[in-house]
Amino acid sequence: MSTIREIVAMTVAAGICLGSAGQASAYEGGEVKDGGTITGAIKFAGTAPTRKELQVTKDKEVCGKKQHLSYDLIVGPNKGIENAVVRLVDVKKGEKWTITKATLDQNVCVYEPHVVKLPAGGALDVLNSDGILHNIHTYSKANPSINKAQPKFKKVLTEKFAKPEIIKVTCDAHSWMLGWIVVSDHPYVAVTNDKGEFTLNNVPPGTYKLEVWQETLGKKVQDVVVKAKQETKVNVELAK
Repeated sequence: MSTIREIVAMTVAAGICLGSAGQASAYEGGEVKDGGTITGAIKFAGTAPTRKELQVTKDKEVCGKKQHLSYDLIVGPNKGIENAVVRLVDVKKGEKWTITKATLDQNVCVYEPHVVKLPAGGALDVLNSDGILHNIHTYSKANPSINKAQPKFKKVLTEKFAKPEIIKVTCDAHSWMLGWIVVSDHPYVAVTNDKGEFTLNNVPPGTYKLEVWQETLGKKVQDVVVKAKQETKVNVELAK
């Protein structure tokens, strides 16, 4: 049986470092032969909570074009948890990242996607699709925090993040806006879809710690064994 270690880690204003404690060397990216696949779903244990309506208090002509519901815990009809982060925490070598940058849009005063992932050292293009004043404000430990206005004429604001970390991002101009930036030194990180499903492809055979993080429910870590050219299924439940 797999050993499950639950860590109580409620969301705080500061970032959550993703570096592996005691890791002897940095992650080594390269070719993977006979890699396996990890698939599964993250489910909510218990009665699914109802999302609360968020009040639009500013720039209603733009931000009020749609109803805003809370984003901190989205549970689907099948109890799948959307926007949970699933990652390997102790992988030392494997595939290289295939991207060098990612995009975070501010659209109808919502961060899209709610959780964006990018490689350590990569760039994040923050878009302003609303044509109004936004202010990107990040809360982090490993990377310098950002607090910059983005006027309507500045359509793209590009920032770089050097170190692995989960970073909270808000907008000082619109208090209900909330998002997360996941900076990882390796590509074995996924964000669950609206059914709570995830896939990690081409994982080198071996035994790993699989970490699930959700901004309201905290962390859960589970052992997982990956075999060459085989699929390993992992289903995890999180509860309040």
